[in-house]
Parts: sequence; structure tokens; C-alpha cells
Amino acid sequence: MPHNGGVKPKSPPLPIGHAALERAIKRARLGKLAKALGVKYQLIQCWRDKGRRFAAPAEYCPALERETGVPCEELRPDIPWAVLRKPLIEKAA
Repeated sequence: MPHNGGVKPKSPPLPIGHAALERAIKRARLGKLAKALGVKYQLIQCWRDKGRRFAAPAEYCPALERETGVPCEELRPDIPWAVLRKPLIEKAA
């Protein structure tokens, strides 16, 4: 086994939105959330993995928000949700 000078290997960072995803899971429970999203609970567990860039895939964020109240903006801060919501707001007016 090679000696690395006592330096621990760096573990991959948590994905962006990980804390928000954990809150969503805690609020709705994993099995119930998976059923509401139409996926297996194992898929949601994979979203928690270190090394992913983002925790939740963007296409699931609106459903996650609807089911748990955790805003899309916290799950995926890289997406301009206000722009995507604008047509919905205009239709409602």
C-alpha cells in the first residue's frame, strides 16, 4: 500500500441542494415521497450520493416542492425558477 504522508484522501463534496433534499425527505418520508414522484425510493437515495453535482434532478423539483414545501430554488439554485414560474403567474392573473 503506497504511503501518502498521512494525508487523508479527499472525499467528494456533497451535491448542491443536498440539505434541501434532506429536508424534503424528512418532511414527506422517503417511501411516501418516492410514491408521489412515481419513482422507486432507491432512486431518491442515489440523489444523496457524494460526487453528484446536484442532489435533485431539475425535472423532479416542482413535484418535490409541491409534496414537501421545500422550494425549487433551494433544491436547484442554478435554475432561474422565477423565469420558469412567470408564465404560470401570468395565466393565473
